[in-house]
Amino acid sequence: MDFPELFSAGLILLLLFFAGFAGLKMKIPNVVIFIVTGIVIGDIITDTHLLHFAGEIGIVLLFFMLGMEFPIKQLLTVAKKVLRAGMLDVVLSFGVTTGICLLVGLDVITSLIIGGVVYATSSSITAKMLESTKRMANPESEFMLGLLIFEDLVAPILVAVLVGLTAGTAITFSSMSLLIVKVVVLVAGSVLLGRLLFSKLGPFFDRYMNHDIFLLFVIGLALTYGGLALYLDLSEVLGAFLAGIMLAEVRRTHELEELVVRSRDLLMPLFFLYFGTTITLNEGIPMLSLLLILIVWSIAAKIMVGFWGGSWYGLSKKVSLRAGLSLTQRGEFSIIIAALAVGTLQAFSSIFILVSAIIGIILFQLAPMISRKIYGRNKIRNNKAFV
Repeated sequence: MDFPELFSAGLILLLLFFAGFAGLKMKIPNVVIFIVTGIVIGDIITDTHLLHFAGEIGIVLLFFMLGMEFPIKQLLTVAKKVLRAGMLDVVLSFGVTTGICLLVGLDVITSLIIGGVVYATSSSITAKMLESTKRMANPESEFMLGLLIFEDLVAPILVAVLVGLTAGTAITFSSMSLLIVKVVVLVAGSVLLGRLLFSKLGPFFDRYMNHDIFLLFVIGLALTYGGLALYLDLSEVLGAFLAGIMLAEVRRTHELEELVVRSRDLLMPLFFLYFGTTITLNEGIPMLSLLLILIVWSIAAKIMVGFWGGSWYGLSKKVSLRAGLSLTQRGEFSIIIAALAVGTLQAFSSIFILVSAIIGIILFQLAPMISRKIYGRNKIRNNKAFV
């Protein structure tokens, strides 16, 4: 029986409320509860287009708000400092994983797809956990967000290459050059608009920010730039973050966040629910031994990236370890790449994403305790290396 979409939407929101309330009582993170709920009801929901679209807006608003925390000058400083860690991340999480798959006898394309699934930390889960655990002000958060943005620049290029390979089309120098040009244009557009336009609009914002219609302008800007990134075959997450950077130049971050936060909180759970509906377990657990190896390696790789990369960034060993332990969950880009697979490979990828997300969230919560047990309580040594 087909229900009206409005009725179905109401039931989904009520389901998320009761699931989230149960998670609150059991002290289980909402992210895990919503993903598992999506898996449970995945066979019931036959049309996930609207659910996906609403959740996508939630992700856009999350990264839009994150972008507002990074004025352009600060972001450029972070980008320079995170470059070495980002390159190490590509080598360990993508390169070594692909090598492991080749060593166990998988073909090149399958190995590359699995390498792509394992590569990127979930930006949405990580950002949500940073916020919900009140660690956004911690010294490692700037490094972690910088690394996530680096991944969001690399992942679209990786997706484009894998799409070409799975479609049987050749990846040419011109097609790759065009993709890189698109990234540069999107970033340059954000920087120029922020510095030349929005930095001068402080009085305009002060005058009209308290009017109801101003929310339409702010969210419209986030969706437009995120949508422009999609139009250019890039990530909407990257576009939304860049839109937030533009508005950061207005220097009214706190007031603007108050405008957007309720809309984000309504739509974000829908993304995690949709994430759960994409995970299919009907095929059982294929290649179990490889799955276990890659789960262990994926965690170890991110810990190494966080520990060494954090040290290069200027963090203490304890804070760097805390960062590494907080980067192990995979999510949205892994889902996109897993969708390129079929049959047992898609089932394998789905199971990896689910297990990685759950273990990653647990490690994220335990990271402060684990790093404290290993390194103890350090005194402040500089403005970054503190507990």
